[in-house]
Amino acid sequence: VRSGKDVDKWKETGLTRGKANALSYAPIIEECPVNIECKVTEVKELGSHDMFIAEVLNVRADDKFIDPETGQFSLSDANLIAYSHGFYYELGQMIGRFGFSVQKKK
Repeated sequence: VRSGKDVDKWKETGLTRGKANALSYAPIIEECPVNIECKVTEVKELGSHDMFIAEVLNVRADDKFIDPETGQFSLSDANLIAYSHGFYYELGQMIGRFGFSVQKKK
């Protein structure tokens, strides 16, 4: 919650600034298991916040989190976190999946 003009966030967090593949003006965070490079295409004003609509230009995922058998990214192995209203949460157990109600019956 501190401005980058007042604090060197790279130094304070100990994270490493990396070079993005598709964007020349935005860095990636080397320690992140996934970096998604997006170009903002639209901004919708929603009262107290803005919603950004963007086009994904590049995705980089750390190979150590890719399951060699399925080719899928392992969210549980990546120890991802989520931020919501001032709190950080661990992501973990799968609780469902998209399309459950329309899956083909065997």
